[in-house]
Amino acid sequence: MWGQRKRERLRSFDEATAYARCHGERDENVRLVKLPPRRARFEDVLSSGESLRQEFEARLDGREPEPEPAS
Repeated sequence: MWGQRKRERLRSFDEATAYARCHGERDENVRLVKLPPRRARFEDVLSSGESLRQEFEARLDGREPEPEPAS
């Protein structure tokens, strides 16, 4: 058909190529840094937080209602 071109498939870029296309060439101020792995999260600590919340809600529900302020 008229005016339609065959589209080229886009290829994926590595990080350095993508950075160069967006920001130009890297200078000495830009560098890649390897971060240390995250600390392990302990599931028993996370789940105990939920049980603490539920126990706190139960204690709040079990309290006597506050007296109405006198007018």
